[in-house]
Amino acid sequence: MYRIGIDVGGTNTDAVVMQDEKVLLGVKKPTTEDVMTGVINSLEEVIKETEISKSNISSVMIGTTHFTNAVVERQRLSKTASVRLCLPAAQCLPPMVDWPEDMTSAVGGNFWMAKGGNEFDGREISSIDEEELLAIAMEIGKEKIESIAICSVFSPVNDEMEKKALQILKTKLPNADFTLSSEIGRLGILERENAAIMNASLRNLGKKTVDAFGQALKTLGITCPYFITQNDGTLMSADFAKAYPVLTFASGPTNSMRGASFLTGEQDAIVVDVGGTSTDVGALIKGFPRPASTSVDVGGVRTNFRMPDVYSIALGGGSIIDTEKDIKIGPKSVGFNIHTQGLLFGGPTLTATDIAVGLGIAEIGDPEPAKKLGDGLLRSVKGKIDEMIINAVERMRVSSEKIPVLAVGGGSILIPEKVGDLPVVKPENFAVANAVGAAIGQISGEVDRIFSLSDKSRDEVLEEARDEATKKAISAGAKPDTIELLDQEDVPLAYLPGNATRVRLKVVGDLNG
Repeated sequence: MYRIGIDVGGTNTDAVVMQDEKVLLGVKKPTTEDVMTGVINSLEEVIKETEISKSNISSVMIGTTHFTNAVVERQRLSKTASVRLCLPAAQCLPPMVDWPEDMTSAVGGNFWMAKGGNEFDGREISSIDEEELLAIAMEIGKEKIESIAICSVFSPVNDEMEKKALQILKTKLPNADFTLSSEIGRLGILERENAAIMNASLRNLGKKTVDAFGQALKTLGITCPYFITQNDGTLMSADFAKAYPVLTFASGPTNSMRGASFLTGEQDAIVVDVGGTSTDVGALIKGFPRPASTSVDVGGVRTNFRMPDVYSIALGGGSIIDTEKDIKIGPKSVGFNIHTQGLLFGGPTLTATDIAVGLGIAEIGDPEPAKKLGDGLLRSVKGKIDEMIINAVERMRVSSEKIPVLAVGGGSILIPEKVGDLPVVKPENFAVANAVGAAIGQISGEVDRIFSLSDKSRDEVLEEARDEATKKAISAGAKPDTIELLDQEDVPLAYLPGNATRVRLKVVGDLNG
C-alpha cells in the first residue's frame, strides 16, 4: 500500500508517494489561484509517474496554508459571536480588546458576557444563569450570527460550564456552530478566547476547503481516507479539521521540519526551509518541532494554542533583488511567477535564484543574464543572503552544541555549506521535505491544565494526564498499541493555594488503518 503526502505552499504544491519508509517520487507543481487545481495537478503527476494503482493508496495527507491566509488577508471569515462566562469577575478587558481594528471588523466584533466561570481549583465563580443565556441567544439570533465561541474562566481546569452553556444556547440556536475555548487554547483567558473566536470564524471556510480536498480526490477516483496536517507535526481527520481549522496554522514549516528529520535521521537539529517567498527556521527536539513557549501572534491576534517555534524571514528563491543603490533582498517575491519573471527564464526580474545560478551553485534555466552582472556583484549579494541565513539560525539556537543544520525546500540551494560553525546536511528529496513530513504524520493527544496535589500524588496526577491525552489520541485515530509519551513537564505554581501544579503532556501514535 502507498501513502501520498501533499503540501500546498505559496509558490508550489508538492506531492510525494511513499511505500513504507521509502520515498518513491516527489514532484512540484505551481500553486494555483484556486488551490484545488494545483492539488489535482500534483496528484495526477505522481500517480502517472509511479504508475501506482489508485486502489492501492491507503491514505492521503494534506498540508495547507488556506486558513492562515484567510486570517492574514482578513477574507472569508464568518461573522462570529463571543460569549464569555465570567461575571462578576474578568470583565475589565472585554473579548477582542487587543485585536487589530480590521480583524475585529472582519468577524463582526460581537460579544456578550454572562455569569459563570471557575477558580483555578475548579470552584465556581458564579453559577450559570439559564435565563441570561437564553436572552443572549435571542440577541445573537437577531444579529443572524451562526458562528459562536464560548469561553469560560479557567475552562482548561473544568470545562463543564462551557458545555452547559452550549446546550442552553443551542436550544434557541439549533443551526449555529459552536467552538469551546477549552478544546483549543491553554491557560490564559484572553489568548484562549482569541483562539476560540478565530476558530469559530473559520468554521465555514474549513468545511468548504476540506470538502473541496475530498472532491478533488474523488475527481481523480481516489477513495481512501484523507487527513489534514496539524501544526504539531501530527494529523487530524477531515471531520476534525472542519471543527478545528486553527490547528493547521504553521503546519507548512512543521511538515518541513518533520520531513527533514525523517530524510536525514536527525532527531535534534536546526531546520532551514527555503521556499519561493520566505525562509522558515525551526528547531527539532526528538524529531518534532520545538513548541513556542509564549503566546503566538497570528495576523495581529495573540493566541496560546500549540504552535511550533518558527522564525521566518523574507528570503526565498523568488525574492526580488534590488542592486541599484545598496543591495536589497526582498521582501517582495515573484512567487510562483518565477517561471515567467525570473532572469533565468527570460523574464525581467533579478531573483535570489538567479544569483545562485549565476555563481554556478545550481543548474536551472539560463545563467548568462545573471553572469552579465559580474562575479563581484553576484558574490556580494550571496554574502548578504548567507548573513541573513546565519542570523536566523543563531536566533533559534539555545545552546553552543554543534547540532546539524538541515537544509530543505526548493530554495535551499541558497544555503551555504556551513552556517557559522554548524555543518549543513542536505538530504535526498530535500525539495519536497514538506510533503514527506505530511506523509509520515502521526496522531497526537495533548493535555495542558492545572491539577491540585492536595489529595493526589505527583505520580497519580501525571498518570491521569497521560490517560487523558491517550484517550484524545485514540479518539483522533491513533493505534492504541503504538502510543508513546513525547513530551511532559509539570511546574509547581507557588502563587496559587492548594499545592497546585501545571501539567503539560503530549503523546503520539501511528495512524490507525
